[in-house]
Amino acid sequence: MPFAEHPLEETDPLTAHFRSFKRVQTPRNGRVLARWLGGIGLAVLLAGFLPWTQNIRSNGQLTTLRPQDRPQTVPSTIAGRIASWRVREGQRVKQGDTLVVITEIKEKYFDPELLARTREQLAAKISALEENRGKTVALGSQQTALRAGLSVSLDKARNKVTQTRLKVNSDEAELRAANNDFDIARQQLARQEELYKQGLKSLTELEQRRLKFQESTAKRQAVENKLGASRQELTNAQLELSSLQADYQDKLSKSESERRSAVAYQFDSEGQISKLRNELANLSIRSGYYHIQAPQDGYVVRALKQGIGEIVKEGEAILTVMPIAPALSAELYVRPMDIPLLSVGRKVRLQFDGWPALVFTGWPGTSFGTFGGRVAVIDNIDSQGQYRILVTPDPDLEPWPEPLRVGSGVYGWALLDDVPIWYELWRQLNGFPPDFVGAPSDKAKSGLAGKKEAKAADSGEEEEAK
Repeated sequence: MPFAEHPLEETDPLTAHFRSFKRVQTPRNGRVLARWLGGIGLAVLLAGFLPWTQNIRSNGQLTTLRPQDRPQTVPSTIAGRIASWRVREGQRVKQGDTLVVITEIKEKYFDPELLARTREQLAAKISALEENRGKTVALGSQQTALRAGLSVSLDKARNKVTQTRLKVNSDEAELRAANNDFDIARQQLARQEELYKQGLKSLTELEQRRLKFQESTAKRQAVENKLGASRQELTNAQLELSSLQADYQDKLSKSESERRSAVAYQFDSEGQISKLRNELANLSIRSGYYHIQAPQDGYVVRALKQGIGEIVKEGEAILTVMPIAPALSAELYVRPMDIPLLSVGRKVRLQFDGWPALVFTGWPGTSFGTFGGRVAVIDNIDSQGQYRILVTPDPDLEPWPEPLRVGSGVYGWALLDDVPIWYELWRQLNGFPPDFVGAPSDKAKSGLAGKKEAKAADSGEEEEAK
């Protein structure tokens, strides 16, 4: 039975004598609830048409954009033993400050005067090389003198052969004269003997003729002997002329051999000098590695080796240095399905660990405690199924907090296009990715186009770039 809208009037004559009708009235809570539910539904329906900024959420940590701003370990270039520490953890150092002093552990370098001794060896070798060069010059002068002496000796020997040949000619003429005298003396002796037999000549005249014949015979024999000696002397002179070239060639060959040996020793000495210089340079450079220095300005974060006397190997890290005032950037990891939606220059909102924030991802303008950034780097290869991006501070917005440190956590969301809330709910329920949008601004577009044109110009693909 439906209730009346208003309580019954007391003046109604039909119900005036019933007390229950006086207390019965129509309930109003249901109508109020219906009105509230209708208002809320209308508000939700209208809110569904409010703009919602699509975004890509990702987690990561703070790092630096430049590699030289990241924490680095300071290694020991050579193996050694820690002799002393010159810094403590947390201390600020400047580039070139000594951090650790080490000593040698290789027996080859134990000698404290090794550099001086190596210099002495180098100086001695250089002196030996100079003396050897002097010897080479002297041998060259000796060969010049030998060639000059050979020329003079050859001329002298040729003159002697000519003189001896003339002497032989003279002796041959003298022999012919002696033969003529001998023939005349023999004929005269024969006529004298014939006359003596006829009694026309005396014995004394015959004996005188015989004596003269003997003298002519002896003279001819002497001239023959003299001619033989002259011919022998001519042969000896010719042999001497022939052997003289061989003798001097032997001396020149010996001198040339000694000169070449000296030159070979010179080249060997130059090689040893170069080796000693290389060794001296290596020792000089090695001596500078005993003091391990700070590579740049920064803070000593952690000592990886402890105590004094501990052995360190070549290339082993000793401590870690954090550079001063690094250019921070957020290292975020994005799913492969979201990476096509990002581009260099895309705006990103960031929330840092330890920094109070009130975040409304769909309405970044109403969020509190978040900071702006822009995508600076997008990796071309994935890292364990996700792509890494680097976000740098947005110069047009508020700066990042100074207390931030490298390695702290960061939560970010890249801002995409604005869509109605009902569309975003529908997309989330169906698991669809955000809408694909182009470059965030004309400036970013021009920057990307410039990079593409530069790359195309380097590769020679101008038509493709256009």
